[in-house]
Amino acid sequence: MTGRRGRAWRSRGGLVTIGTVLTLVAGLGFTVLGLGAADQAVASFDAASWVWSRAQGEVARVNGVTARVDTRVDVPQARGHQIQVTQNDRFVILRDVQTGVVSTMDLTSLKEAARTDTTTGLGVRVALDEDSAFVIDTVQGEVSQLDPRTLTAVGQPLRYPPGITGGVFDGDGKLWIAVPSEGTVSAITPAPLPDQSATGGAGGAAAGPVLVRTESVAPGNHDLTISTLENGVAVLNRTTNMLTTIRDKVKTAVTLPLEGPGSLPPHTDGAVVPVTVPDARHVYGVSGDRTTADFPVPGDGPELQAAVAWEGYFYIADEATGAVHVFDQAGRAQKDIGFRKPGGPLELEVRENYLFINAPGSSTARVVDNAHRVRVVDKYADDVLGGDPPPTPPDPPPPPPKPKKPPVTTPGAPRTVRAAAGNAQVRVSWQAAPANGAAVTRYVVEGADQTFQVGANQRSLEVTGLTNGETYRFAVHAVNKKGDGPSRTSNAVKPTSEVPDAPTAVTAEAKPDGTVVVNWPAANGQGLKIERYTVTAISEGGSSPVGETEDGTSLTIADGELEYGKQYAFTVVAINERGAGSKASPVSASVVPFAKPGRPEGVDAATVGDQPGTVRVTWAAPADNGRPISKYVVAAGGRTTEVTDGTGVKLDGFGEGETVSVEVRAVNEAGESEAGSATARTVAKPAITVTGSSATFDTATVTFTVDAGGGTASCSVSASGGGGSASGSCSSLKVSGLKPSTAYTFTVTAKNAAGSVTSSRAQKTDSLFGTATCKNGENGDTATYCDSDRPNERNGNEVFSVTRQDNDKQVGWAKPGTRLEAYCKKKGSNIDSYIYNNHKESDWWIQVAYEGKNYIPFAWLNLDGGDDVNDLPTC
Repeated sequence: MTGRRGRAWRSRGGLVTIGTVLTLVAGLGFTVLGLGAADQAVASFDAASWVWSRAQGEVARVNGVTARVDTRVDVPQARGHQIQVTQNDRFVILRDVQTGVVSTMDLTSLKEAARTDTTTGLGVRVALDEDSAFVIDTVQGEVSQLDPRTLTAVGQPLRYPPGITGGVFDGDGKLWIAVPSEGTVSAITPAPLPDQSATGGAGGAAAGPVLVRTESVAPGNHDLTISTLENGVAVLNRTTNMLTTIRDKVKTAVTLPLEGPGSLPPHTDGAVVPVTVPDARHVYGVSGDRTTADFPVPGDGPELQAAVAWEGYFYIADEATGAVHVFDQAGRAQKDIGFRKPGGPLELEVRENYLFINAPGSSTARVVDNAHRVRVVDKYADDVLGGDPPPTPPDPPPPPPKPKKPPVTTPGAPRTVRAAAGNAQVRVSWQAAPANGAAVTRYVVEGADQTFQVGANQRSLEVTGLTNGETYRFAVHAVNKKGDGPSRTSNAVKPTSEVPDAPTAVTAEAKPDGTVVVNWPAANGQGLKIERYTVTAISEGGSSPVGETEDGTSLTIADGELEYGKQYAFTVVAINERGAGSKASPVSASVVPFAKPGRPEGVDAATVGDQPGTVRVTWAAPADNGRPISKYVVAAGGRTTEVTDGTGVKLDGFGEGETVSVEVRAVNEAGESEAGSATARTVAKPAITVTGSSATFDTATVTFTVDAGGGTASCSVSASGGGGSASGSCSSLKVSGLKPSTAYTFTVTAKNAAGSVTSSRAQKTDSLFGTATCKNGENGDTATYCDSDRPNERNGNEVFSVTRQDNDKQVGWAKPGTRLEAYCKKKGSNIDSYIYNNHKESDWWIQVAYEGKNYIPFAWLNLDGGDDVNDLPTC
C-alpha cells in the first residue's frame, strides 16, 4: 500500500470520530458504512488508516488509537482483486489493479466522488499529498496531475523516457521520479488546483506540475529504486550498490556490501534508510554515509519485503512465513508479529505515531504504537453501526511445500547477445542469463576497449563515440553474489552512417493464450534491405529484448516470456543487411499479458447436514493471470452453476446419501481454467445400532450408536404399552415411570434432514421388593408385639386376600424382615403402624407374592428404592 500523509506529517486537528452517511461511487461501486447519522467535516486523520480486505471486497478504516474498525466500505466489484489504496487526511483513492479503475472518496463530505480509467495491471501507481494527486504511468514515462476531488487532469502531463520508477511524495510535497535509462532522479512540484483548493485556499489559473530538480545518481541503464524522505529522497543503484541520499541541498553517497539486489520502502521516516537484500536475508541501516545497522534476518528464501524503519526499530515482512520480523536499531531481534494465515504479501504503512500492518488476504491487521506495542485489529468486525457481519471466506489452502533449494552458483551466459551498428555507435542487447540460484545483480559489457555495467533489468546498451567502418564485437556476462558468469560474444558490426529509419506506429496486442503480438509497418531501409527487426519490452524500471524476426513485420512473444498482469510497452529497431540498426521506434501503447486463470485451489465439498440433497462447495481464488476473474463455473451432477460473488456455493437437488463429484473452474476474458475438484456425500438417513439395554424396577436404559449420515441427528426412545418416552442423546436414553417386572419393547428413533429410522429392543424391568417391617417396643406387650402372629388379634405384617383387615380373609403373616416381591398398589382401609414402623400410616395396600398374589398394608411394607408407593402401578 502506498498511503500518503499530509505535508506537515502531523495531525492538524486530532482524531475525529466518523459519523458517516452512505454514498455510492460509480467507479468501483462502493458503499460506505459508518458509525451513525450524517455528520459534518468527516475526516481521515493521521491516527487512522484505510486497509483492504481482498476476500471480502471491503476497505476498512482502522482507528490507530482504539485499534478497531470504525468504518467499512463495501467494494463488491473489486472482490478478490488487488487494490492500491492511497490516502491522506482528506481523500482516499482506490485503484483496482485488475480493471485499472481509479475511484476517489472525499472524506470531508462523502458526497463527492469520481472515477477515471488507467491501463490495467501493475505499472501504474497513484500518489497523493494534500490536495494534489498524481497518476504515474511508469511504463510510458508519463506523470499526470489530477484534481483529487474530480480526478480530472490539472495541466499537461510531464513526459519521461519509458520505464521510469518511483512516484512517491516526500514530506515537503515533492514527487520524486527515477529514470534508470538516464541514471537520474527528479523532483516535481504540483500545480495549485485551478479553482478553490480542496483544503480551502484560493487557486489560480490552470497550470500543470513543474519539474524543479534533476540529479544524476548513476550511469545510464543502471537499475534504480527510491525511498522518499521527509525532505528529499534516497536512491539505491542496484547495479553498483551505491546509496545516494539527497536531503535539501546535501547529497551524500555510500557503497554498500550487498550480496544481491537491494530494495527500499516507498517512504522512510527518520534519518536511517533501511536497505534490504531479500536474497541474502540481510538488512542495513544507513544514515548519510554511515552504516548504522547491519544484521541478518532469520529464515529461508528470498521472500523478504523491504524493511520499514519506525521509531528506532526495523520491521521486515516475510511472505514465506506471514510474519513481520522486528529488530531494534542495534540489530537485536525482538518478538515477531505473526499472522496465522495472511493470504499473501503484507502491507506496512506509517501514519502519525502508528505503524499499520495489513494482510489483504486475511481478516486481521495490526496496529503498532510508538512504544512498539502491538494490537490485533478485526477487519471483519460487525460492531460497526450500519455494517452487517460479513460472511467468513474459506481459509486459503496451505502453501505447497517449498522446493528443494537448488545449488547456488555463478550465473550462466546471457542469451542472444546481438549488436546493431549505428552512426558512430553500436547498440548491444541480450536476453537474461540463467541466475543459477542467486539473483543477477548486473551485466558487464566489454568491447571497443571499454567496460560498462548495466542493470539486471535493462539488458541493452548504446555504445557511442565509435569509428565508422571499424569492426567491433562485444562480450556480455552476468554477475550474482557468487561472482562473474561466462560471457557470450555478439556478432561483429561496423558502425556506419547508412542506417535505416526507425519503424513507426508500433502496436501490441495481448492474446488470450498468453502470447503478445507486436506489429509495425516496414521500415525505410534508405536503399538497403532490412534484414531483421529486434523487439524490446519496456516495463516499470527496466527494458529487455524479447525477440527478433527476419520474416515480416510481426513478432509473437511466447506465453510465459512476459509476466501476467504486468504492463509492457514495446519498441522496435530495424537492422539492415550491413548490420546497421535504426534508432528505437516510438513506444507502443501498454498491454498486459493474460491467460486463463489458474486452477482454483483448495476446492472443498462438504455435506450440508441440515438440508437434504445439498452440498456446500468452497475454494480459494486462484491467480487471475492478468485479467479479472468474472465468475466461477461449478459443475456437479450434470448441471452447472455460475458464481459471480464470492468463492463458495450451495448445490441442492441431489439424492439422499448421494456421492457428488464437483468441479470448479475460474473464468476470465481468456476463458475457463483447469478444474479443481472435490467430492462430498449428501446427508443420508441415519443408521441406528442398538448396543445394549438395562433396567431397574421402574426405569430402562437403552444404549446405541447412530451414524448421522453426514447431518445432525436427533434421537428419542419410547416404551411399548404407553410406558413412557425420552429424547436427547444419540448414544444413551433412559425411560422412567415403568412398571416393575414388566416386559417392554423399546423403540429408538433417529431423525435428520433426510428422514427418520427406528430400531427396537426388548427389555423387562426388574422386580420391586419390599421388606415386611415390624419393630417391637421397649416394654410391656409392645416388647413382643412383632414376634409372632396373633390369631384373632391384630398384629403387624398380616397378609390378606382383600385390602382390609378381615380375619376371615387373612392368608398369613410375614415374619419381620421377610422380603416380598411387590406387584402393584390398591386402595383399602387405612392402617397405622404406630410405633412399630415409625408411625407409618397409609390406606394403600400392596399386592405381594405371598401364597399367590395377596395384600399387605403399605404401612407394614417398606419398599426398596426409597419406599415410594408411586413406584408401583395401581392394581
